[in-house]
This record gives sequence, C-alpha cells and structure tokens, in this order.
Amino acid sequence: MISFKIKRHLVKLWNDFFDYKALFFNRTIIALDAARTPFLSTPHIKSIDETITDIISYRASVGRYGDGELKLINKQGISFQIYNALLSKRLREILLCEDANFLVCLPDVFKELSHYEDEPKNYWKLHMAKFRVNWYKLLKKEKVYYNSFISRCYYSFRDKSNCNEWFTQLKKIWDEREIVFVEGRKSRLGIGNDLFNNAKSIQRILVPEKDAFLEYDRILSEAKKMDKSKLLLLAIGPTATVLAYDLHKDGYQAIDIGHLDIEYEWFLRKAKTKTQIENKYVNEAGTTTEIGELQDLNYLNEIIVKI
Repeated sequence: MISFKIKRHLVKLWNDFFDYKALFFNRTIIALDAARTPFLSTPHIKSIDETITDIISYRASVGRYGDGELKLINKQGISFQIYNALLSKRLREILLCEDANFLVCLPDVFKELSHYEDEPKNYWKLHMAKFRVNWYKLLKKEKVYYNSFISRCYYSFRDKSNCNEWFTQLKKIWDEREIVFVEGRKSRLGIGNDLFNNAKSIQRILVPEKDAFLEYDRILSEAKKMDKSKLLLLAIGPTATVLAYDLHKDGYQAIDIGHLDIEYEWFLRKAKTKTQIENKYVNEAGTTTEIGELQDLNYLNEIIVKI
C-alpha cells in the first residue's frame, strides 16, 4: 500500500508537470508573438494626456475596452460578468464607433511594455501573445483610438512621476459639474478621498457589483431620468461601455471611469501591490465579500436609487 508521503510526492510531481508544461507553452507563444509584432501595423492609440485633453475640450463621452471586454466579445465570461450574447454584440459594435465625441479607448499594450511594472507588463505580454490576432480582427486599421489607462494611471506604471499631474487633469473633467455616479453597490466612489471634492454636487445610482448587464434596461432607464446637463460617471464593469454609448447617443456626457477611484486610493497610499481598501469593493485585491454597510449620512443622502 502506497504511503501518504509517497502519494503527496506523486501529486506534487503531477502538478509540477502541468506547471512546467504551461510555462513552456506561455514562453513559446510569447516568443512567437515577439517575432511577428514588428511586421504588424499596430493601432493608433492616443496618450493619456491627449485623451484627458480631448474629454475636457469636447465634453466627450468615453467607452473603455480591456481584457475583460475582449473576452466577453469572444464569448467568455469574466469574474464579475457572465457571458451575455447581447452584451458581446454591443461591445463589438461600439468598438467601431466613428462618432467624434464618443472616445473609444483601448489598453495601450500593443507596442513596447517596458514602461510598465513587472506584474502588469508580464500580464499584458501574455495576454497579447494569446489574443493579438483577436484584437486585430476587431479593430479598424485607420481609426484613431484613445487610452483606456486614464482609469489605470498609477499602479501599472514604472515611472510614477506623471501620476499626480494625470489625477489633477482628470479632476478638471468634473470641476464644478453636477455629477451622477452609476456604480456598484459597494464601489463608493470618492468616499474617504478628495477625488471628486471639486464637483458641484454628487448623486448616486447603485447597481449590482456582479452581472450588472442583467439589469441593463432598468439601469439605462434610471440614468435617463437625470438632467442632460449632469455628467454621468460610470463604474460598472463592461456594462459601462454600452451604457456610456447609449447615454451619449441620447445627449448626455457619460464616461466609463472604471477603477479610477481605486487607482487614486493606491496613489495616495503609494501602494506597491493591489491592496484592499476599507469599505470598498476591490475585485483585483480579493475584496469581494464581507464589505460592511456605510453609515456616512452624506453618502446615504447622495443615493437616489438602488437597483
């Protein structure tokens, strides 16, 4: 009879085999991608500075794409949004939008990655090795895209000397504006920091943290009850890109700001890892459950509807 110690050793060998097999596969496809990339025409993606400038100058609306949106387009679910055929279709269509005042943003990862920290650099290197062909099939070669990392403007960058100026410029987007957050129930944008202190007023529409697209019709309906002079800031995963586009077409300025509030929290803390933030939902740091209720009266008074 095989002893427990031998069984454990065999299990370790079995797991190591698959780990080495995955490592070999990943290194191989990364090498192949590096060899072909110089011969491909990469999409034109504007810088973070240019993206912020155009949002301010034209009061543009914004939809952002990243790895999650690509997976949903390709019929895969992600951790906080199950695959939905309509969501996939809408994301694919909006990616090709030619409306000058609706900025379609892409992750700036199609070229050199050396300016990113090791963790995001390695992640995007593998992502592009796996999905570069998928991206290129979806994009228009002649289209000018904008930068999705307006909402990821701290953690990923090796040189963080520009971060303070980026946040300063971003704050100008909502300076003295009446803003409405459409956010996950426990995202709590701006709570505990000064990111939105220069806004004229804040209201909040709270939606589910996961699978928000299942409630899309109701979310859109509630958002459209707002006056069109108000700025709508959206933090509801991939659903935000579709919502921003539909609101824009109806005459609103709507911006998918994604993880901006969490990036700002990390910036204030000079965080070197993706850390949890007290009383906020931070999917990437594992804070997805056991987030308590917030009894701050100012915050509670800002909530106009819960979905």
